Amino acid sequence: MDGTTVAGLVFDMFSPARRANPYPCYHAAREVGALVPSPLGAYLVTGYHDCTTVLQDPAWGHGYSDGISPFRPGVAADDIPGSFIRMDPPDHTRLRGLVGRAFTPREIGRLRPRIEQIAAELFDTVVDAGEIEIVDALASRIPLTIICDLLGVPAADYARFDGWARALARGLDPDVLLSPEELRQRDDAADAFNEYFRDVVAQRLTRPGDDLISRLAALEQDGDRLTGTELLDICVLLLFGGYETTVHMTGNCVLALGRHPEQLALLRTQPDLVPAAVDELLRFDPPVQFTNRVALQERQLAGRTFARGEGVVVLIAGANRDPRIFPVPDRLDLTRFAGGGLGPRHLAFGLGVHFCLGAQLARMELEIILAMLVRRVTAIDILDSSPSYHDTLTIRGLRNLRVRLRSG
Repeated sequence: MDGTTVAGLVFDMFSPARRANPYPCYHAAREVGALVPSPLGAYLVTGYHDCTTVLQDPAWGHGYSDGISPFRPGVAADDIPGSFIRMDPPDHTRLRGLVGRAFTPREIGRLRPRIEQIAAELFDTVVDAGEIEIVDALASRIPLTIICDLLGVPAADYARFDGWARALARGLDPDVLLSPEELRQRDDAADAFNEYFRDVVAQRLTRPGDDLISRLAALEQDGDRLTGTELLDICVLLLFGGYETTVHMTGNCVLALGRHPEQLALLRTQPDLVPAAVDELLRFDPPVQFTNRVALQERQLAGRTFARGEGVVVLIAGANRDPRIFPVPDRLDLTRFAGGGLGPRHLAFGLGVHFCLGAQLARMELEIILAMLVRRVTAIDILDSSPSYHDTLTIRGLRNLRVRLRSG
């Protein structure tokens, strides 16, 4: 392809018209080469092996603390919500070590009965209820309830979070793709989240409870504790990350199973496939389509030298469909990851030092939802021929989806 054709391909990839199915563009980009120039001020990394190389190398970081990120030029690190999003080692290592002590398998496992209760109550209302909008009726309610329970946030405050989370999700896209109004909305949402959690954190510091914020405030390791600012940032990140991406994971799963009834039937006859099905559904259509990295020092990748400060866009969703790694990648096959083993894993939760902190919680939520689905639902009727998607690119998810869940 010549430069004009490549530019057209990249433009097409990020076009709203491709939101429903960007995967043909990812395949086309991979055919162009391992690295594809883009208008984002960075190369697209198209193949699985190169994507994993970047994600596993701590010398590919975010670059915000050093002021070298090309994705948010002129934006100070302190103005970027979410501690882990703006940090690189060694600061990231310290913070991750502290917070990780509150996200042990035992702590996450304590949430299972509550998630199962919420899921059962919601399925009681949506199965055989006729036409429903699945994002609002199911996909958004479970993760929002759980993360708010975890943080000790009152149920009366749930409604205000959705709009803030939407603005922050759009704000994860490179600044060059955002309008002045979207940039303003991102800043306003970050300010609103900070203002809300500033009061919550202050209350927990004086009156601790049995919630994650109180436990985070009490954490100490070798005399080190979280500062007030760090605790505030983590609260924003946990609510946003624990809600936004899981909503879209759930919506994508329902859509995929509705479009592949033979796979739903398979899962109903082999419910022990649920954990493997979660992995395959995340590979097939992950909510996080790509992530950005910046060379913190000179790096070599796919035959090109990247100077410090140069960025790359890691096409996670494209890597997950690399046919050199995953045979027949556009086919949904819920047995693909069955049996465990040491084969290639999907990149939906990332890799390396920035691997998703909430991956275990998200996986457990999806396993519970799928297990409930295969017990209660015999068929998923997709009533939208062209489902509506949000405008966001980095995080891709359904705006709404009309379905009918049948039990017989």
